[in-house]
Order: sequence, then C-alpha cells, then structure tokens
Amino acid sequence: MTSTDLETSVVATAYARWAPIYDAVCGPVMVMGRRAAAAAARSVGGSILEVGVGTGLSFDDYGAGTEITGIDMSAPMLEKARAKMASGRYPFVRAVHQMDAHHMTFPDATFDCVVAQFVITLVANPEQVLSECHRVVKPGGRIILVNHLYSEVGLAAAVERWAARKTRKLGLRPEFPFARLQAWAQANERTVLVERRKVAPFGIYTLVCFERTAGIRAA
Repeated sequence: MTSTDLETSVVATAYARWAPIYDAVCGPVMVMGRRAAAAAARSVGGSILEVGVGTGLSFDDYGAGTEITGIDMSAPMLEKARAKMASGRYPFVRAVHQMDAHHMTFPDATFDCVVAQFVITLVANPEQVLSECHRVVKPGGRIILVNHLYSEVGLAAAVERWAARKTRKLGLRPEFPFARLQAWAQANERTVLVERRKVAPFGIYTLVCFERTAGIRAA
C-alpha cells in the first residue's frame, strides 16, 4: 500500500533548502538516470520541455539539435539555472519559467518531447502532471520519465515503506509504483507505453517513455 500524495508546500520548502547544495549532492547520485533521460530526448530532438528543471543540472546533457525550455516551482533552484544560462555555455536553452507543472500555461501541442527527471514521484498529483505533459506535447511526441520506482515486493519494498515514513519532510516519496503510471496511460486513449527499462549499471532508476498518439488506441 502506498502512502498519500505529497503536499506542494512541503516539496517547495524542501527544495528551497536543497538549492545551495543540490548540484554537489544530487549531481553524482542522479547522473546516470539524468543522462539516460536526456539521451532519449535527444533522439527525439526539436523543442524539449524539462519539467522540474531545477538548477539546470541537466543542461550539459543536451546540445545542438535541441531547444530546451524548463519549468520549476522553486525560485531558489531557478536562480541557479539562470546563472548557468547567463554564462553563455547553453545557447540551446531558450528559457526557464517558475511554473506549477499541474497547471502549465503553454498552449496545447507545443513541444516535441517532455522530460521529467526525478519529478513525477514528488508532485502532489502525478496523474494531473502527466495529463498536462500529454496536453503540451505534440501528437507523435514523447513523454520521458526517469525515477526510482517502488520495488512493490520483497525486502526492498519493506525498506522503501519504512523510508517513506522518514523522508516525507524532505520532499521525497520512495514508495511510488510503476503500476500508477501504467494505470494513467491505460486510462488515456491517446497514450501508449513505448519503453520501460532499468538504467545501467545498477538498475536503481527506471526510464519510462510514453508516446502521445494521433488517434485513439486500438482495443
């Protein structure tokens, strides 16, 4: 049984505290998952929305052939991202905006690809965020997620349930299952799962890719 969803205020407070040390602490820990998600997005190319862009830690993973727009709810994190943009090293990063992923202000079908790295398990309403990602991506476009997902059975699942009680004040939710993503996709007639794989070398993170189809999915 998974715990209740996170409160937006808890996450916002937690990431304001994380901002000064986020790159140093989380950069090395998340590097393989981050690179896997960016590589999948580069294979799509074009205009890419990164949901939860944070400090711009992933900017180095993109480049020519992409145009990056980022959103995040944390102003302190975005200050770090804008400082990186001001360095001139990332001309392919178009803009970053303070925005709630539950209620994006972009028009429908704006982006070729939407990426959410280590985000979907942290938002207050994951299904609503996924639906917003689906709305702003073009037909034929991809939604790429990378996260640690709940083990669901065995000792690992028991440890994650225990950790969930200890880490919620840090803005974390380690017990989020793939089944929840799958249920969202199955309920959306214009969504297909195109990839689900563990990220090498240790398989701690899972990459999940959905495609927004042009028509209704066949039965």
